[in-house]
Amino acid sequence: MTDTQSSPSSGPLAGIKVLDFSRILSGPYASMVLADLGAEVIKIEPVGKGDETRNFPPFHGELSHYYIALNRSKKSVALNLKSEEGVQIARDLARQSDIVLENFRPGVMDRLGLGYEQLRQDNAGLIYCSISGFGENSPLGDKPAFDIVAQALSGVMSVNREPGQAPNKLGVPLGDMAGSIFSLFGLLAALHERSVTGKGRRVEVAMLDSLIALQGYLSQIYFVTGQSPQPVGTQHPSIVPYGSFPTSDGHVIVACLTERFWHNFARCLGEDGLIEDPRFALYDARLANRDALHEIIHRRMTQETTDYWLARLGEYDVPSAPILSIGDALEQAHVQDRALVETVRHPSQGEMRLVRGPIRFDGEGPAAARAPSLLGENTPQVLADVLGYGPEDIAALAARGVVGS
Repeated sequence: MTDTQSSPSSGPLAGIKVLDFSRILSGPYASMVLADLGAEVIKIEPVGKGDETRNFPPFHGELSHYYIALNRSKKSVALNLKSEEGVQIARDLARQSDIVLENFRPGVMDRLGLGYEQLRQDNAGLIYCSISGFGENSPLGDKPAFDIVAQALSGVMSVNREPGQAPNKLGVPLGDMAGSIFSLFGLLAALHERSVTGKGRRVEVAMLDSLIALQGYLSQIYFVTGQSPQPVGTQHPSIVPYGSFPTSDGHVIVACLTERFWHNFARCLGEDGLIEDPRFALYDARLANRDALHEIIHRRMTQETTDYWLARLGEYDVPSAPILSIGDALEQAHVQDRALVETVRHPSQGEMRLVRGPIRFDGEGPAAARAPSLLGENTPQVLADVLGYGPEDIAALAARGVVGS
């Protein structure tokens, strides 16, 4: 367990300062990864209410599960951006930052006086990242965007279902997270460029663009055939056998991406003859005869239990897995051995478990995480240490509603 509320950051991005105006998910995930990599992240939140996700149940003490999941290792500053003094404080912080991150609708930061063109006047090396639902020059630019909206418009919901069933959203908020992940690519590239040129750059990422970019082979199926891919549930649109298969007491995932694994699977089933059967010998044949092959597989696999098949599939080196719940996934040996879950302590909120970042350098994971801050918890420290404000100045700002703590 770590108690790291005031521990200095370490990692490849140590010394990089991030001013984070983002909230909810697209944006906060990116700034959290930057914090995992060693950057100092100052999160700007509205006085009194903070990031909207602070109010989403269930709670750990005063902290929302949602806020905890996306805001470890950041400093929270409560600032009233509707006041001239609040905007000036934000500009002063941006002057000393390497990165500014925001995920408002296009134009909002400009109207606040905190847009890229405004902030770069004070900081030529500033890297400014904007994440939005659709981007500035989209006909949808003014439309509000949340994860499910981006998923619907990207096409992914149309295939995320069993045939004949209603469209379903992905179980993880990939629309939001895709925007965050692609923003990280842009930010790290811009940091590298700045190390050569000394100049900053604006990075712009749209959630819908990001999901379109993640379609992978699905978009190419449409371009090659002229037909949109159809839903196949856990199956694969062009590879057979691949997906979830029933056992006598559950289901098992099997993924025969190559011919070698298909041959191993046929032998695992005790159906060696399938390897030479002209209906199943080649990729195209198996795809054309998917239903017939599935009938054979189902008939055989439902004769034995899930545990039996997992052991046998492992013996025959077939890519396979049980379908775990979120809880079982977090408690499995892999997660423990890879130290993917960390227990941290907040001074007033007590111990909490967090999922750690997955990136490793030289075999080591990210530096120890710090528990998420309460709203405005770090306001006095940041104003004093970064901007040189005295206690009386901070108290006066709080009295006028410019800052919160």
